Amino acid sequence: MDIAQLVAKRSTCLRRAVGCVVVKDKRILSTGYNGAPTGIKHCMEIGCLREELNIASGERHELCRGIHAEQNAIIQAALHGVSIKGARLFCTNQPCLICAKMIINAGIIEIYYRDGYADPMSMEMFKEAGVEAIKINAGK
Repeated sequence: MDIAQLVAKRSTCLRRAVGCVVVKDKRILSTGYNGAPTGIKHCMEIGCLREELNIASGERHELCRGIHAEQNAIIQAALHGVSIKGARLFCTNQPCLICAKMIINAGIIEIYYRDGYADPMSMEMFKEAGVEAIKINAGK
């Protein structure tokens, strides 16, 4: 989790810095942080539309120019041809529903997260898919 927190420092999101690490057999396979796609201006440069529109956390993801940390970690693994099937994911925040669906389809078997998120449907989906989601304390 300390490594996920360190990765979160690369975030370019103005609202919440999130970091993610995908691990299998005690080896880091991929990392990700939340921010705009490669080659696209970041919110730090042009501002946050969701903030300007006063949109609550966990709502209207389609208005965000950024990609979530979990999505970036999965995309980076795919981009570099690294299978993450059977891996574990460590994230500074509980994944949202969109990320949960990607995590399930990527074959990740366990999630460890530090902070909660306003998206109870993701936890329901993890439970239904048999993916264990474990909240851990910041000090662990």
